[in-house]
Amino acid sequence: MNNRSQTQFNDLSTLLLQKRNASGYWEGRLSSSALGVAVAITALHFYDASGNASEILSGLNWLEANVNADGGFGDSPESVSNVSTSLLCYSAVKASSKDDMGSSLPLKIGDYLRSQNIDVNSEQLIPAILNFYKTDRTFSVPILTMCALCDVPGKEAFDSIPQLPFELSLLPRSFYSMLNLSVVSYAIPALIAVGIAIFRHKLRKNPLMRMIREASVKKSLTLLRKIQPESGGYLEAIPLTAFVCLCLIESGYRDLEVVRDGMNFLKRTQREDGSWPIDIDLSTWVTTLAVKSLRSNLDKVLTPTEKQQTTNHLLEIQNREIHQFNGTQPGGWGWTSHSGSVPDGDDTPGTILALIALNQGNLEVVRESVLSGVGWLRQLQNNDGGFPTFSRGWGKLPFDQSCSDLTGHAILALAKTAHVYGDSLNQKQLATIKKSFVQSIIYLEKHQDKSGFWLPLWFGNQQTSDHTNPVYGTARVTAYLNETLNTQLGSEYEVILKLMIDRGCRYLVSAQNQDGSWGGAKDISGSIEETALSVTALTPNGFQKECTLGMNWLAKKNKSGGIVASPIGLYFASLWYDEELYPLTAYLECLSVSMEVDSTVAVQMSTQHSIC
Repeated sequence: MNNRSQTQFNDLSTLLLQKRNASGYWEGRLSSSALGVAVAITALHFYDASGNASEILSGLNWLEANVNADGGFGDSPESVSNVSTSLLCYSAVKASSKDDMGSSLPLKIGDYLRSQNIDVNSEQLIPAILNFYKTDRTFSVPILTMCALCDVPGKEAFDSIPQLPFELSLLPRSFYSMLNLSVVSYAIPALIAVGIAIFRHKLRKNPLMRMIREASVKKSLTLLRKIQPESGGYLEAIPLTAFVCLCLIESGYRDLEVVRDGMNFLKRTQREDGSWPIDIDLSTWVTTLAVKSLRSNLDKVLTPTEKQQTTNHLLEIQNREIHQFNGTQPGGWGWTSHSGSVPDGDDTPGTILALIALNQGNLEVVRESVLSGVGWLRQLQNNDGGFPTFSRGWGKLPFDQSCSDLTGHAILALAKTAHVYGDSLNQKQLATIKKSFVQSIIYLEKHQDKSGFWLPLWFGNQQTSDHTNPVYGTARVTAYLNETLNTQLGSEYEVILKLMIDRGCRYLVSAQNQDGSWGGAKDISGSIEETALSVTALTPNGFQKECTLGMNWLAKKNKSGGIVASPIGLYFASLWYDEELYPLTAYLECLSVSMEVDSTVAVQMSTQHSIC
């Protein structure tokens, strides 16, 4: 298997280098989003229908060309149809299409929605959407607000749409975690803009709340402008920015700078085919995945100059001040280099580990940034020992709670930092890192299912009954723990780590398909991402038969169809997407681990032979 793995690694690492940009990092490419297209063209229409006619028509043509066979739309072109995205597309087409277009698209979408018991002419669609998202209003209320603005089912629907308490955004940030907000922590722009739109359009208003909210509008708009990034795009996200602009335009605030810059962002980010992705890119994330995938082969693939170039980029984009969006302290990294990025609990450990890997020969040059990143992580850690994504202490909605995949990533970053910098750290610094490490281990042990799996937050599988992805979560966490064992802290807690690793491996073995692949769970069709990550997790722990079957499946899949991405990513923990670099980096990491194990076995056999 070694010769084949080496050949495949050479081919795929060459492809990876070809996708690296001139500035020394990877940008990747997110799948286009029907939801993003729908909201963007609607905002463009209400802002300036004639001036944006070309962009709107291009978006409508993309929707026409990408409707599913059942007449609905999914989150990505490879996603099954769902009610929310289809309803937004129906509203967008109804509002922005010219009567003489002669398009059958509205009829197709309408037929699909009726097949799902959704009548676009009935106010019953409101409770249907609210019930689907339950207590989380992050998507349900913006969706319903856009529908109402497009007269689906009509403007009177506003009286049935829950009011978002935008006035609460004016309270000190320290209060946010104590409020029972119905939107996730990084949807404050939507809370404000959508909340104002509902307030402006509701016919029946509580007199006291009307006075409070009327007095809060101007200050809320000022806050909205304050947290808008230089790019104009909130979180660099097309749907979020479009929702904000649409709601402000239809609330009488068309001429605000926040709308102008948001609309420029939307026009600037439309793709040549007329579509939009859900976010500009995940450049920080995919860059760290690329570095991680090369492992011990890093020096063979990247030249010293190229490693320095990537290092410089990662150092430049570290947040070095209190972040205006969510008030977090300096030291973290977000998912992209663009100005709308917000430091988070997955990209920060990923970047810490990438900087250490890129600078093995001179770790001192990244010491300050790495330790600052670790300090940021420690401040993010929740009282339960786990790590959330953006904000500590937001436990009201599942999206904001601690999660296993981020916690596993943080554990490895903490352990690796203590391992490589331990001799230069004082006792207090080491003690605080160890305390966070131990608390995280306890969290992971508590949240490992009795069958051995962990559930991730940011990834799922469209084919599982509940859309969760225990294979992805287990493979990622197990791989993180495998690497943690090779650190000083890891050896100190070897017993508990190995117990969790063994349970994780046993689950992965039980979830393997007969053809050798892995999907999101047992008997779910396999993907390159899930199969490669599972082999990566299993390989250092034996399981040669299962790993060989997985590698054979990957080789056949690559030969027959190439490196094809699957929609396993989740944005806002709700929107499906795929990313072209996910399968490539996962496959490369799998090959790297396999070659390392083969090399170790060969050395052991040679040593035994020489002794004999």
